Amino acid sequence: MTRVLLLNGPNLGRLGVREPDVYGSASYADLVAAGSAWGSDLGFDVEVRQTDSEAELVGWLHEAVDSSSHVVLNPAAFTHYSYAVRDAAAQVTKAGLVLVEVHLSNPYAREEFRHTSVIGAVATGTIAGFGFDSYRLALGAIAGRLGQDQ
Repeated sequence: MTRVLLLNGPNLGRLGVREPDVYGSASYADLVAAGSAWGSDLGFDVEVRQTDSEAELVGWLHEAVDSSSHVVLNPAAFTHYSYAVRDAAAQVTKAGLVLVEVHLSNPYAREEFRHTSVIGAVATGTIAGFGFDSYRLALGAIAGRLGQDQ
C-alpha cells in the first residue's frame, strides 16, 4: 500500500478554535479522520501529523524520503520563511516522491507577507483556498501522478 504522510505545521492543531472565519469550524481530529478516509478510498495508507516544531517537521520530511512516502504538506507559517523546511521538502521531490503543498485559505487573498512561499518552488504542486478539500484534492493529485484511479 502506498504510504502518504499528511504533515501540518504550527497552529494547525488549533483547527476549529483558531480563527474559524478563516480556517473553518472543523477540528484537527476531523482532519485526521477525513485524511485517513480519503486516503483509504484511494488505496493509500495516510498518516496525519501536526507539530509546532520546525525541527520535528524537518525530521518528518527526512523520514518521508527514507521510507519512500509521498507527502501532503501544510507548512503553515513556515511557508513564508523556513529554508530548513524548504530544503527538507526539496529532498522529498528530488527522491522522486510527490510533495503537494496545501493551504486551507488562499494566501494571496490575505496579508501581503503570506504571498511568499519558499516551499512552492520545490513542491510538485500547490493547492490552496479550498478548506479541508485542499487536502482531499492533494491526495487526488498524488493518485493521479501515480496513475491510480481518483
